[in-house]
Amino acid sequence: MSGRFTLACLDMAGTTVEDDGAVEEAFSRALTRAGIGPHTPRRVEAQRYVVETMGQSKADVFAALLDADAAAVATEEFARAYEALVAQGRVHPIDGAEAVLDALRERGIKVCLTTGFAPTTRDALIERLGWKGHIDLALSPADCGRGRPAPDMIFGAMERLGVQSAASVVVVGDTISDLASGRAAGAGLVVGVLSGAHNALTLATVPGTALIADITELISILDQGP
Repeated sequence: MSGRFTLACLDMAGTTVEDDGAVEEAFSRALTRAGIGPHTPRRVEAQRYVVETMGQSKADVFAALLDADAAAVATEEFARAYEALVAQGRVHPIDGAEAVLDALRERGIKVCLTTGFAPTTRDALIERLGWKGHIDLALSPADCGRGRPAPDMIFGAMERLGVQSAASVVVVGDTISDLASGRAAGAGLVVGVLSGAHNALTLATVPGTALIADITELISILDQGP
């Protein structure tokens, strides 16, 4: 099956990257900075929304929860907090993820990392992981227009990497937003991993999705026959 595919769009946190709860911690700091105090009904509701919308643009999430000024403050604080946690070594590759990146490229499949992070946060993370030489491209919503579940990052990757057909794209992620973006793009294969934010029951709500335990099982799926 691997010959069918020329591009893999892989999510970062929860899919290829383990961050030991850094995303949730950065969200918590951002909500507090924006005036939604802990142990309040509004905070409980906000935290629920954050979990439901994992995988989406962080700016979009805060825009849905807050007025424009507070959302801008929260977005800035999230990036600052997460980048500080990255610098502290709170993030590392999911076991076997780097080998998967290399195996994909060895098979002639270009690799794009996609994320809801701002470009500066994304780049700090890639730098910390030492992955610049293991990927072809990395994209954030700011690079392409809309964040997930819209398909813009997938289409942006196709355009930049010279991929003509969405049927030759495999999309992998740990949230329903990741999977919905793959479906919206018409990707040839959409794969949910159980290593991140959403469980199997939640991911299965996106029809036509393959489920695997973690990213290390991706190559075996691609190498299977049609």
